[in-house]
Amino acid sequence: MSETKETLAPAEYSADSIQVLEGLEAVRKRPSMYIGDTGVKGLHHLVWEVVDNSIDEALAGQCDHIEVTIHPGNAISVQDNGRGIPVGINQKFGKSALEIALTVLHAGGKFDKNSYKTSGGLHGVGVSCVNALSTHTHVTVKRDGHIYEQEYNIGVPEYDVRQIGDTTERGTTVWFQPDPSIFDETLVYSYERIATRLRELAYLNRGIRIILTDLRPVEDGGEAEPVRNEYYSEGGLAEYVQYLDNSRTVLMATPVYVSTERGIPVEVAFQYNDSYQEHIFSYVNNINTHEGGTHVAGFRSAITRVLKAYAEKSGEVAKAKVEIQGDDFREGLTAIISVKVAEPKFEGQTKGKLGNSEVNGAVNQVVGEILNQYLEENPKEARIIIDKVILAAKARIAARKAREMVQRKTVLGSNSLPGKLADCSESDPEICELYLVEGDSAGGTAKQGRNRAFQAILPLRGKILNVEKAQEHRILENEEIRNMITALGVTFGVNADPERGIEADDKALNTAKLRYHKIIIMTDADIDGSHIRTLILTFFFRYMRELVDNGYIYIALPPLYLVKRGKEERYCWTEAERQQAQEDLGRGKPETVNVQRYKGLGEMNAEQLWSTTMQPATRSLKQVTVDSAAEADHLFSMLMGDEVAPRRDFIEKNAKYAKLDV
Repeated sequence: MSETKETLAPAEYSADSIQVLEGLEAVRKRPSMYIGDTGVKGLHHLVWEVVDNSIDEALAGQCDHIEVTIHPGNAISVQDNGRGIPVGINQKFGKSALEIALTVLHAGGKFDKNSYKTSGGLHGVGVSCVNALSTHTHVTVKRDGHIYEQEYNIGVPEYDVRQIGDTTERGTTVWFQPDPSIFDETLVYSYERIATRLRELAYLNRGIRIILTDLRPVEDGGEAEPVRNEYYSEGGLAEYVQYLDNSRTVLMATPVYVSTERGIPVEVAFQYNDSYQEHIFSYVNNINTHEGGTHVAGFRSAITRVLKAYAEKSGEVAKAKVEIQGDDFREGLTAIISVKVAEPKFEGQTKGKLGNSEVNGAVNQVVGEILNQYLEENPKEARIIIDKVILAAKARIAARKAREMVQRKTVLGSNSLPGKLADCSESDPEICELYLVEGDSAGGTAKQGRNRAFQAILPLRGKILNVEKAQEHRILENEEIRNMITALGVTFGVNADPERGIEADDKALNTAKLRYHKIIIMTDADIDGSHIRTLILTFFFRYMRELVDNGYIYIALPPLYLVKRGKEERYCWTEAERQQAQEDLGRGKPETVNVQRYKGLGEMNAEQLWSTTMQPATRSLKQVTVDSAAEADHLFSMLMGDEVAPRRDFIEKNAKYAKLDV
């Protein structure tokens, strides 16, 4: 396919072409540079920026109470009992320090080491960005016996900071209304998303009480009560680990926990459970370092070093006649690592990976000492852990053989692709899509209705294996899972590279030959379809996490209803759409309208399936993303694990959202 381009006369490039954006103009001109994007994540990032300021006060020992409120109209307020933003006149700028903090980029107390030893927000653009991207902001400060306030419209002060009363309290309250011209995708805040982050912060900062209130249920005279939750932890990371493992069978009476300072504050908690995955989550100054870094490397090194020495000393490894590798020591391990670093060096703009070399040694030393002490004092649990490690080594060897079998089939060529796969003719993975379809019947319909150029179809027979409760070699022996791996073209395993500090990892996913950049799960809109979708998502989250993180996994949303009257028809995806369609087509007589409820993909013919669910111009897809890896880990283990009680509690709590096919 050829591409033609118009030849345009070059615009005049002169001295006047150079523009300088003053004040907060740059934030409004390029908001994604400051908050990531202007979608759902960016909208919630505004909340994190303001909350982080309050948490920084807590880290400085000046705050122990934070209240976050979602107001009607999706405005947000964050109130704390910290020292209060200074309101005095800054000699350099001749303005109140409060106004400077709200209107000047790279302004704040985080640059003064006497004010804050550690901080998550280090660039001084947080609250000023929130102000710039809000239609209205109102800040109230209680400080030095008085109450002060200032309001802003799109970042511009309405008046100078003024005193409005006296008080014996202290603290800061920031109220803001996001600008709809910036956040054009959505202005609706997710209570669950905010709650997840605040719960995480409560565990990471023990002794701080964080309250979340949602006032929207009473909006427009609604009768529902406001939703309110309080997050508080005395045990800190030890409680966090117990929360994450509450749906798994643990192998230790209590988590191993240490909080100390070796040049930098280090807090670590971990324990072993009966699962077959490694669950390690790391934080630097409360920032989730989802790509790990030197603190995670130090932790892993200590676990491997201490347990290997203990296992060899006990003689159990020699008896088992197996070779132990680093990841064997981490199977079934749940750990939280939190460090506070005065000047953290992050790799990349997303703060995803810590680069401070001194942190490695500090964490390594702290974890090594506490683990040695634990093994000496708890010989029974130590023996259980070593037995778990040996079992993991044997399972790894079996899994390697299973992977080699899968990968031998994959590299043989196109003839080795699954027989059920109807592949597409295009070979560019960026434009190719793979539909994972529930059942052979729906798969046949999808094959007839698809665009053969870029859409591939792989029917799945029944429910795949629940990978949450199976060892890896059992998973790779499952025919449906093998078919998915082969169709995708991915492989497992990386070789050791000591010069780059990389150890051999049989489980590492290699996506160099990934054949599709859109992997779409398409199941029936019923209970069984939801279960199959959850099983597939569990597999991707546990064993192909990179595909989720890179945004390659999607869920197809087939319509729930077809509303029809005569030759007029309308597909509906929600109950509200169905009611509206009945009103519109019925013209005041809804009983004259025929409503068909789709419970299965097989109820649609090829043309209907294409136009509603597979046609890129008209279909609805939901991209699978992970906001909190720890919360996602907890959710999958709770929904798909062996423990019934946590799952029952979840169902009872969320029963109001369920759709029953009766």
